Amino acid sequence: MARPRRNVKFQHRGSNSGSANGRRDSFSDISEGGSEPGSPTSKGKGEAGNNEGEQTPGSEYEKKKQTFITRTIWTFLMIGFFFAALFAGHIYILAIVTAIQIISFKEVIAIANVPSRARRLRFTKSLNWYFLATTMYYLYGESVIYYFKHIVLVDKVLLPFATHHRFISFILYIIGFVFFVASLQKGHYRFQFTQFAWTHMALYLIVVQAHFVMNNIFEGMIWFFLPVALVITNDIFAYICGITFGRTQLIKISPKKTVEGFVGAWFMTLLFGIGLTHVMTRYKYFICPVNDLGANFFSGLECTPNAVFVPRTYNLPAWNPFFQGRTVDIAPIQFHILAFATFASLIAPFGGFFASGLKRTFKIKDFGESIPGHGGITDRMDCQFIMGFFSFMYYQSFIAVYKTSVGGVIETAITGLTFEEQMEVVKGLSKYLYNQGAVSEELLSCVSDGITKR
Repeated sequence: MARPRRNVKFQHRGSNSGSANGRRDSFSDISEGGSEPGSPTSKGKGEAGNNEGEQTPGSEYEKKKQTFITRTIWTFLMIGFFFAALFAGHIYILAIVTAIQIISFKEVIAIANVPSRARRLRFTKSLNWYFLATTMYYLYGESVIYYFKHIVLVDKVLLPFATHHRFISFILYIIGFVFFVASLQKGHYRFQFTQFAWTHMALYLIVVQAHFVMNNIFEGMIWFFLPVALVITNDIFAYICGITFGRTQLIKISPKKTVEGFVGAWFMTLLFGIGLTHVMTRYKYFICPVNDLGANFFSGLECTPNAVFVPRTYNLPAWNPFFQGRTVDIAPIQFHILAFATFASLIAPFGGFFASGLKRTFKIKDFGESIPGHGGITDRMDCQFIMGFFSFMYYQSFIAVYKTSVGGVIETAITGLTFEEQMEVVKGLSKYLYNQGAVSEELLSCVSDGITKR
């Protein structure tokens, strides 16, 4: 009787089911030997599928041509859709950013390896989405309360949610945390804690950073569109300058990036930023903070522009005889745009390098297939998240003007005064407005009588 052979692997039909179940193979699903050129597995596949694997030059050209056409069509579709939303109003841009948050989170979570024996664990995906919903509830609530205090704090139903928003958010997170601990199962601890950490990393790198992008929209459309345009412009010119005169490799994680392309793109992004800023500052729709979510480009917005958009007169340096006695009018935003363009050119690309390293770790080409010809949403947004975060921090630190607002006064009165003190404030304001001729004597009497009867 023949002796049974050991260490012999048989190829089953289900061996390539990694893509059939909706999940791409990650680094732990693919054996190291299977990726080596001389391994038995790769050799066997090469011999068995020799006719299927070989591609003629003509078929390769047709494939690249079709990919280029698809990529070009979807590029113009995305550009058209983006500008349509931009001119339609802030609410549509907010909806796009929200969709990007959710899809990007889904793509990043999906690349994590799920062992076959752990796929039967209950609540793993449910907890991921629960933590996403809790985080978005907290962040969106913070923005709504901050920018729309004058609406939220005077509503009888919304007032309790607004005043206790952070505690409610904390309780929601604690419920998810307790549920996670209660769902731990023996033999799956490493996988479950890895998923927990991976989910929180995705929440921070995607959802939290995208939240600051939304705050930029509330502060004025220019603080959203300008950083986005600078990153796109830098990416385009980095490619053009790189293929034109690029020689020196910039970073190993992305071999096609060159120092020449990096520096050339920086210079071109500076010029583009100065020109785009000059055009956008002419329209209040771009520079005014949001005070009406129903506004669009054609209806416009009204506000007192931030001083950073008002041109100032500067004396040219006197050391040059040609400049002596001459002046120039420049809006301060043109100086700030140098910092924005520099960050978009020298720092934001490292968000893309980080994403490239992450994809190499899991041996995938793209984060997903959300956009035909482009890969996933995350592949297109990897630099935008960190750029939006920087824009918010820079704006709040160097540009924002902090002054008393209607919402701030209402918040102070509601949270810091008793009912009797609030009524005194109402009476005092009514009398002041009457003395200024802003309200009639009948209204003053009505307010005074109503408060007295109470």
